[in-house]
Amino acid sequence: MRKLKLDELGRLSVEEYKNSSKMKVSVLLDNIRSMHNVGSVFRTVDAFRAEKIYLAGITGQPPHREINKTALGATESVDWEYIELPGEAIETLKGEGYEIVAVEQAEGSVSLDDFSIQPEKKYLLVFGNEVFGVSDEVMERCDTCLEIPQYGTKHSLNVSVSVGIVLREFSKMLAS
Repeated sequence: MRKLKLDELGRLSVEEYKNSSKMKVSVLLDNIRSMHNVGSVFRTVDAFRAEKIYLAGITGQPPHREINKTALGATESVDWEYIELPGEAIETLKGEGYEIVAVEQAEGSVSLDDFSIQPEKKYLLVFGNEVFGVSDEVMERCDTCLEIPQYGTKHSLNVSVSVGIVLREFSKMLAS
């Protein structure tokens, strides 16, 4: 067995990526403190070809040295927009037909294992602050709340890890 070289990976150029089909899934980052987490989310959104990232509240925006360090160029390929108030972004996207899905531990949440994606729908996945989670203002506006099953003692995942898990599951559901 040998590792593949970079030129053997079949990577898209930024232009090819921008013109490629995307999952009908966007991500909203609700007040994410860590620029490294923001950069990691850019890279993950690129990897799974989600539509767009909405950066809200105190969430950092490109260009930023720490975002670029972990994004590895994904800030150039992934569409993104900054919106100061996450509630406004949600109301706008609801008006455009998006189902708003918080990823959070909450009353009435649905396990990611039990969630059925509807391919004709558009989804906005909302991920919250590293300490406080998705804000109450945003939770009130969500249509659904997904919870990632966890079995250890911590019941807490890094936000960028959570984005990766959920986007992978959505991509699997949409591919089947």
